[in-house]
Amino acid sequence: MKLKNSFFYTIREDISNEESISGNLLVRSGMIKKISSGIYAYLPLGYKVLKNIENIIREEMNEINCSELLMPTLINDEVYESTNRLSSFGNSMFRLKDRYDKNYCLGPTHEELFTMVAKSMVNSHKDLPFCLYQIQNKFRDEARPRYGLIRVREFIMKDAYSFDADINGLDSSYNIMFNAYKKIFTRLGINYKVVKADTGTMGGMLSEEFQAITNIGEDTLVFCESCDYASNLDICESITSNKESAEKKLKKDLIKTPNARTIEEVSEYLNEASSKLVKSLIYNINDKLYLVLVKGDSEVNEIKLGKLMNTNNLRLANEKEIHKLKTCVGFVGPININIPIIVDNEVNNMVNFVVGANKKDYHYKNVNIDDFTTDIIGDIRNTKPGDMCPKCGQKLVFKKGIEVGNTFKLGTKYSEALNLTYNSGNELKNVYMGCYGIGIGRCLSAIVEQNNDEKGIIWPMNVAPYKVGIIIVDTKIDEQVQAANHLYNELRKLNIDVLLDDRNERAGVKFNDMDLIGIPIRITIGKKIDDHICEFKLRESDESSEISIFDVIYKIQDTIEEKNI
Repeated sequence: MKLKNSFFYTIREDISNEESISGNLLVRSGMIKKISSGIYAYLPLGYKVLKNIENIIREEMNEINCSELLMPTLINDEVYESTNRLSSFGNSMFRLKDRYDKNYCLGPTHEELFTMVAKSMVNSHKDLPFCLYQIQNKFRDEARPRYGLIRVREFIMKDAYSFDADINGLDSSYNIMFNAYKKIFTRLGINYKVVKADTGTMGGMLSEEFQAITNIGEDTLVFCESCDYASNLDICESITSNKESAEKKLKKDLIKTPNARTIEEVSEYLNEASSKLVKSLIYNINDKLYLVLVKGDSEVNEIKLGKLMNTNNLRLANEKEIHKLKTCVGFVGPININIPIIVDNEVNNMVNFVVGANKKDYHYKNVNIDDFTTDIIGDIRNTKPGDMCPKCGQKLVFKKGIEVGNTFKLGTKYSEALNLTYNSGNELKNVYMGCYGIGIGRCLSAIVEQNNDEKGIIWPMNVAPYKVGIIIVDTKIDEQVQAANHLYNELRKLNIDVLLDDRNERAGVKFNDMDLIGIPIRITIGKKIDDHICEFKLRESDESSEISIFDVIYKIQDTIEEKNI
């Protein structure tokens, strides 16, 4: 690509409404452009990166004999009604009607359609196993799109599905895909961790996430540096010490706490650490009210709470529901309240703690677990920094991550609902399914989040839009132009993606642009070309070197081979 007379621009200033490094750099470098909230256009440079990522994915999918197809984006609502998922998507689904007043949506996910397609072929166990995948746009009406391509309303995804006769077959297919994913993310140059995760609306037996480690991200990842334990915060097991407190139990005491409603206010008023307080929250779970107790310095984990109660139908109670219990917002507590009480394991081991008294401006001090009736006890809190590893007992550490891929063992959830069966000895058996996704736009953003400096993007060789950028220092000097064009043409003959900056711009502008867009190898053709000398520089390094124009192609080839993964 020659920049002169091509669609190419960069932006010098930071973008005010892009809160992530990747969003800011991708817009500034002319890779993407925001069209509206959560909706982006991929411009020529960004589109080339996108296609490079897709090609790596395709190569690894084809390597494991996974066949590519393409599903429709416009989907009849009846498809999701068959698996009772229409309501679970709720407002996140884009809905529309056709001219006959039939309900359709823009596909947020395609488990049902892949199951329907598989039914076309599967009759007996001889038709299994096999694997299908697609690369396609998905649509979800995100309430708060943010972080550039990380949280958007329209996104490009690779989703694959495996089909097996039994659980052993599923385990084998899952492991094959899992290893292919590790190869993909390694080739993309992404620093990632695999963590256990919640199965969510996908359902199934197991979910694991491939998380790109970054300074931003919507996921909190929990690791142990002493063993291989890794988990998403949503499902990380919180370990509570079983060691009994040496503190002597005291008798509860009703005390006045005027206008002290929050944990912070009560802690300050009583001069007690927040860890000595208990947070009392009223939840509506399956249309029934429950009191949920966690330690004052802990937070309720609603995913754990839902699993404990075997439901996704839960929410915090509203003020009207709370007032019906004859208690007060800010002073709710477990003593003399007429609803079931769910207690976190950590609270169950506390001694002499503080709770609300269900009376305005009052709390109880020196409360113990036997001062009220406990109905359910379980792990319902978020793990905190410094908590013990569930596997080895050492301290856990926390990092942020961007989910770039996920793998699910769906089991027979969708095959049962959609009658995907095979004949085995005159008996119909359900097919076992696995589901595997990669967010391609998220991969692009994660790569930029992990590979940048104050000058711009530093693309890994495998995904860079162009591997080589040639700069002509002075386009008015024929010798420089001729040498640059000759090198450009020779590299193209070798099928090396090369960009030639032949614009009538100052050299400094060209250098800044080449750094911003992150081309891995920069060749500068300047005044020393009369001596057959050019400059060779890697984007990742501050050092440059002079090299003969006759040797530079060999140097480029060696560098590309060395840095390709």
